[in-house]
Amino acid sequence: MFDFSIVTNWIHQLLLSFLSEGWAVFIECVLVALVIITLYAILAIILIYMERKVCGFFQCRLGPMRVGKWGTIQVICDVLKMLTKEIFTPKEADKFLYNLAPFMVIIASFLTFSCLPFNKGASILDFNVGVFFMLAASSIGVVGILLAGWGSNNKFSLIGAMRSGAQIVSYELSVGMSIMTMVILTGTMQFSEIVADQANGWFIFKGHIPAVIAFIIYLIAGNAECNRGQFDLPEAESELTAGYHTEYSGMHFGFFYLAEYLNLFIVSAIAATIFLGGWMPLHISGLDGFNALMDYIPGFVWFFAKAFFVVFLLMWIKWTFPRLRIDQILSLEWKYLVPISMVNLLLMACCVAFGFHF
Repeated sequence: MFDFSIVTNWIHQLLLSFLSEGWAVFIECVLVALVIITLYAILAIILIYMERKVCGFFQCRLGPMRVGKWGTIQVICDVLKMLTKEIFTPKEADKFLYNLAPFMVIIASFLTFSCLPFNKGASILDFNVGVFFMLAASSIGVVGILLAGWGSNNKFSLIGAMRSGAQIVSYELSVGMSIMTMVILTGTMQFSEIVADQANGWFIFKGHIPAVIAFIIYLIAGNAECNRGQFDLPEAESELTAGYHTEYSGMHFGFFYLAEYLNLFIVSAIAATIFLGGWMPLHISGLDGFNALMDYIPGFVWFFAKAFFVVFLLMWIKWTFPRLRIDQILSLEWKYLVPISMVNLLLMACCVAFGFHF
């Protein structure tokens, strides 16, 4: 398995050969930022195109087909259209909060995105409390959503923001407890160590029944965290126009749109990292030839393949089941998912304490 730290150390030594330590670190930070922004934009384009095609497939139609072969350039044209649109500010809006909200949402998304371990040695933020930092960074986004609803001075936006705040704050509990269930199994909060512990088997298989339950609860709660169907009440078009971003246009709306799709990828990538082995290849005990063949596939290919598998799973769920009412959404969380998550957390602690896991 190739270790990207070899490349990063070579770049660091190359910069130190003709620059001071401070300037070398500064240039490295700029390069990392450019990589994050580029990858962020590319993934957003891929996910939007994938959403349209998957939606079309489930609705027995083709999706975008006219611009480019199979409609591949349609998303790029939409991006250019959004970049050229005027940024409109409502007359009675709180201008400071109104303009701050999209940046709060996109910064939270960027911080969480930076926690993902794409390959061995290719982690941007990797420290011993990585899971805790990821949960803390992701919770900033709800502040931006509430500011967008309040700052717009629009009753539909405010209702959408309040729905979103209630929904996200509620489902963060299930997401956190599902992840903590796996943290108990591995004994660390560092993402690189969590992936390394899955070298001999992914946690979805090694963790027995509690790991499977945690994975299912994480998928349900992660879908709700992204404000996606069947949990898209904050953006209910039939009731609230576009919810908390009704009054936004141009790139301000684009920030919300980007964050929504990248949050979908982040939720899927964290599921792939914690439950499906991250960049670790699939190994089957006793099949040495098969395991050696799997090792030839680069780690980042495994990571993105698993992440997009979970993305497809979440899209499948969205375009299959109808939207829930707001009371049903909150009842599902507080009456079912939270109690089950708490019992599952205790069950995993017992499995680890008595050695019932593989």
